[in-house]
Amino acid sequence: MRNIKLLIIGILMCNFALAQTTSKDRIIFLTPHWQGERFEDGRPKVADDILERLKEVAIEEAWGVLRNEGYHNQFEGGWELLHDDVPVVGRALTVQYMPNRPDVSDQIEKQGKSEGYIGNTNSWPIDMLQVGDVYVADGFGKIVDGTLIGDNLGNSIFAKSKTGVVFDASSRDQEGLSEIEGFNAFVRGWHPSFLTEVMLLGINSPIRIGAATVLPGDVVLGKKEGVVFIPAHLAEKVVVTSEIIRLRDLFGISRLKEGKYTPGQIDNKWTDEIEKDFSKWLNDHIDELPVPKEQIRQLLKKRTW
Repeated sequence: MRNIKLLIIGILMCNFALAQTTSKDRIIFLTPHWQGERFEDGRPKVADDILERLKEVAIEEAWGVLRNEGYHNQFEGGWELLHDDVPVVGRALTVQYMPNRPDVSDQIEKQGKSEGYIGNTNSWPIDMLQVGDVYVADGFGKIVDGTLIGDNLGNSIFAKSKTGVVFDASSRDQEGLSEIEGFNAFVRGWHPSFLTEVMLLGINSPIRIGAATVLPGDVVLGKKEGVVFIPAHLAEKVVVTSEIIRLRDLFGISRLKEGKYTPGQIDNKWTDEIEKDFSKWLNDHIDELPVPKEQIRQLLKKRTW
């Protein structure tokens, strides 16, 4: 009888926790196309090598691949950036905030403290960050009194993740945050106020960032133009497609400078002769091209000439 009671209590506690942190089984259910490694919390763990190569991918290239795959709601623009020239790339740790409701927020804070969380709720997700994560928060666009972090939390975030943040909300301490080398923030605005009348409702749950749907483990690609949220199972395809485009562009520019082909020949579908020339050029320049050698070898292996 005692064991049954303990089991019931455990189930109730688990159900309450789900209001804050999405279960591993639920994350796996929501990301069925990912067949690779996962974190302990269930999030897809896209390889570090893919993340590193994504830093060279253009927003337009990633957007194009996703559109071709049927993903039309993965881009959001209109950000205020801490730095224009520091890309943010990493695996999304998603957080949902909502306008405060005292009866709910009191319960969440009590439960969190009983589980060992300390400080304000906006710092709780930071404790969960790992290297390569990006703290992505739906803060319902709040700017005044919607500042999710300042420079103290920003330093903690970068120490844990080595990346940055994407907030559909605001931040404070712009000057202090800008001094964190390698850190960047995509926010809706900057404001000197403190966070108030905002409550944490979910961690690692599906969230909406503007016009985009974001799942935990999605790969974040943030650059000056905006942010693309790449489903984990498409991250490698985005990288490989971008690298092929980059190589073809380099080849085309090189041959145009040499005067070997006309702009009309390069800008249209390439003839078999140009395609063969491209393969030879890849092989001849494999040591100096800005794409991993193994990727070029794979590309050459798959070509029929």
